[in-house]
Amino acid sequence: MTVEEKLAILTDSAKYDVSCSSSGSTRTQDFGGIGSTHASGICHAFSADGRCISLLKILFTNHCIYDCVYCVNRISNDRQRAAFSPKEVADLTVNFYKRNYIEGLFLSSGIIGSEDHTMELILKSLKILRYEHGFNGYVHVKLIPGASEYLIRAVTALADRVSSNIELPSQKSLALLAPDKTKEKLFQPLHIVKNDALTQGKKVMGMSTQMIIGASPESDYEILKLSDTFYNKSLLKRVYFSAYIPTTTHKHLPALNTPPPLLREHRLYQADWLMRFYGFAFDEIASEKNPFLDERFDPKLAWALRSLHHFPVEINRADRETLLRVPGLGVRSVNKILRARRQKLLLARDLDTMKISLKRARYFITAGGSPIDQTELRYERLESKMLALEMPKPGTQPSLFDIIQSTTGEL
Repeated sequence: MTVEEKLAILTDSAKYDVSCSSSGSTRTQDFGGIGSTHASGICHAFSADGRCISLLKILFTNHCIYDCVYCVNRISNDRQRAAFSPKEVADLTVNFYKRNYIEGLFLSSGIIGSEDHTMELILKSLKILRYEHGFNGYVHVKLIPGASEYLIRAVTALADRVSSNIELPSQKSLALLAPDKTKEKLFQPLHIVKNDALTQGKKVMGMSTQMIIGASPESDYEILKLSDTFYNKSLLKRVYFSAYIPTTTHKHLPALNTPPPLLREHRLYQADWLMRFYGFAFDEIASEKNPFLDERFDPKLAWALRSLHHFPVEINRADRETLLRVPGLGVRSVNKILRARRQKLLLARDLDTMKISLKRARYFITAGGSPIDQTELRYERLESKMLALEMPKPGTQPSLFDIIQSTTGEL
């Protein structure tokens, strides 16, 4: 099999892993080497489905000794298999980089032979890339749970970012759908990387993971609670969510004609954003009583509609944390308000002059003691108004800017 044929197979096999963020490198520049170590040299773009396209994103192999029923690469699945050699991985990365196709490498793998054997092959790839090619660019490696500690440490030392997929949110679901995996095995790489960094007095590497959404019955509340645990224990910097795409028939999986829960995935990303940057606790966003996110509204708006006793908020007196909870006000808008109100009492017209969108916020704030909108703060009234705002005008489609903003912008 040619390298080109392997590349076609192993890039396709890697497309289901969305945990491939890049955020720069602090690797020391070696004289005579290639690749940028400056943060601006590690750029990234995202395809329409949210997957990173700036890195050479491949599996080392799609052979696997595991039989996870949700995975297309499981051992029982009849599909074409391929595997790179360590030299092929390194050569491909450098050749793609020199052609300006990529900024770095994202390398994951199925399990070939054993966990240790697979990690040894990945380690050899990185050694060739770093030492023989002198490649100083960005490398993200997906660690293999169950591999020996010394191999995990050796790979981590040569990579700029490492991650390890949790995949399913509970031990019960792992037992049903991935019987070769346990929670302890999956958490092992996270603990090793964190403990090594703390022992050496270094900053803990920002690790990430992926959780599959919709393959198992866990609620959004359970998923966000697990994410919160990872963040609070400094085991992870980012959790990625991947809507399950049915590829096989199994009694414990959704039927093949079940559409991927893309909106649910989107809402979980928004909820995760609120937890990481807006000061929300996971149990404010979802609860045991209401365990699933409202798909009609983004999580901050849904929280506000449930918590009308906190509103309206006076923009001239509220602190930063309170302002960030107002639907429609994001970090940039709040910072503008905080700066401007040092100079004068802000009125509604001032917000308009500052180009702060009041499409949603107008119902939840006052300016100079006066409401922006006279609508009574009752759930039924605001629910209908917010639903009207969510509906596009007949014959129109949301722009790419609207989609990006709703995902990462002014929540």
